[in-house]
Amino acid sequence: MTELLGAMRRERNGLVADTMRHYGTPCGLNYGVSLPTVRRIARMQTPDHDFARYLWLQEVRELRLAALHLAEPARVTPEEFAFWAAGLVDSELAAEAAFALLGHIPDFPQLFGAWLVADEPLLRYAALLAASRSERIDSAWIVPTVEAVHRAASDAERGVCDPYAARLVAQGAVALLAAAGGRNEENRQAVLRAVGSLGKLPAEDCVHEELAWRL
Repeated sequence: MTELLGAMRRERNGLVADTMRHYGTPCGLNYGVSLPTVRRIARMQTPDHDFARYLWLQEVRELRLAALHLAEPARVTPEEFAFWAAGLVDSELAAEAAFALLGHIPDFPQLFGAWLVADEPLLRYAALLAASRSERIDSAWIVPTVEAVHRAASDAERGVCDPYAARLVAQGAVALLAAAGGRNEENRQAVLRAVGSLGKLPAEDCVHEELAWRL
């Protein structure tokens, strides 16, 4: 970990770190290393799931991001879902987890079902983004995805969650619905029917507007 952290620190950029703003709770330390650089450094290491779990527990942005590339997807079982969920403290980590790790795990459909109804919007966001990149996109995910948007929009309207959090869920939903609808005409029609049930709350409008040109 010391060697990995040293490599990250050599690439640090304090000015960038000071301007980074992501939804959620920031990690304790942030060296401002760009995502492409973090990925490059992490990929120079041999994948090691136990080491990745250790890094995930550190309060350092770059180490947590690296952990997502060093973890072994096959070892992320349902018993580990809560462990990885606990570290998704901001939107950057949620997005990187979706693309680097979550979408590749064998039990992803089970994770998707569990996280899509989680109370934490960042888990819903991560699940939706991961699903949008999954080769196993299932048309059965369309309606629950739209329901997740409606729930987030309603929660924001009632002050239960931050409007920006609802917007993140909507963005994740757009990514998944566009990917599913782009598979074939049957899926496209299913997406359009499901989205037609959404109202006019801000997060719902976001989905309407995005899919209007994507599909």
